This record gives sequence, structure tokens and C-alpha cells, in this order.
Amino acid sequence: MTSANPGSSRLIATVDALRTALAESTDLLRFTLGGTIDEETAADGVPQEFLDFCRVLDGASCGPSVQLFGLEEAEEHQFYCGPVVDSPLELSPEKLFCVGMIHETPVFLDRAGGGVLGIPDEHREWVDAERFERLAPGLEAFFLERLATPEYARLAMIDDALVEYDDWLKLLRRAGLAD
Repeated sequence: MTSANPGSSRLIATVDALRTALAESTDLLRFTLGGTIDEETAADGVPQEFLDFCRVLDGASCGPSVQLFGLEEAEEHQFYCGPVVDSPLELSPEKLFCVGMIHETPVFLDRAGGGVLGIPDEHREWVDAERFERLAPGLEAFFLERLATPEYARLAMIDDALVEYDDWLKLLRRAGLAD
């Protein structure tokens, strides 16, 4: 059992089920799930919600197109929060914290509201998007409702022909989180 306090019991139970299934699955890549950071770990400028999440799960590689960063990797990707010339998006490191990628497009934690923000599907180049789309009310909800459920297949744009080959979906099934 994960010994982290900050996460909800549902998050802890979900991560524990995934870790157990991964340990029993010799055919899946070990780096799929990150470890945890300890209670004393602090990082300047990192939102508390992200640190609390990393105390339960320090990153997840959900396949080639969806990644939730661990603390170290997130700190390396904050350049996505900076303003981009001619982009209509209000990019600002004071407002956003990059927490992952979906199809090579950054996913942000809204520092003020705590919501997880992405770019609407219709945009090819993320910097050309005119607005953010709220993907979830918070990081824990994003993981539990979008990544640790069959909803992941839609988010990752996995078609029916590839479903049986996706390691993250295999892990979700083996953990009892997907059919």
C-alpha cells in the first residue's frame, strides 16, 4: 500500500491496483508508473496540488501519446508555460504549470483554479489555439477520470484496431479499471 497522506483513498487505491498489476505483468514496461516523492520534498514554484499528487504517483507514461510528468520531468518542461509570439493563448509561468503531454501538446495545471487545461482537439498546432479546454477540475480527477479509465483510449485517440496492443489499456484491464 502506498504510504502517502495527501492523496484521496480512491487515488491511493487506484495507484496501488496499477502497481500490483504492473508487478504481476512481466510483458509490460516497468517505467509505466513512477515512484513517489517523500513528504519532505519541496520545490520552489511547484504547485502544492502537483507535489501532493507526486507523493502518491510521481509520473505515469500512459503510452506513446499520453504522459503525466513526475516532479523532476515537470520542472524540465516549464518552458511550455512561457509566452509564445503571436499565440492567442495567455501563457504565463505565474498562471500555469505544465504537468504532462497529450500528443506532443502540453497539459497545464491552472495555478489559480487548480483545473487541468489542454487544447481543444481541433487544433493542429497547440500555440495557435484560441483558448484552453478544461480537461478536469484538478490533477487527481484528471488521472482518475481520464487516464485510469477506458476514457484514456479516446484521449489517446486509440482506434479499435490498436486497442489490444496498447500497454496502458492492458494495465488498466489487469488492475480491474477497464473492461
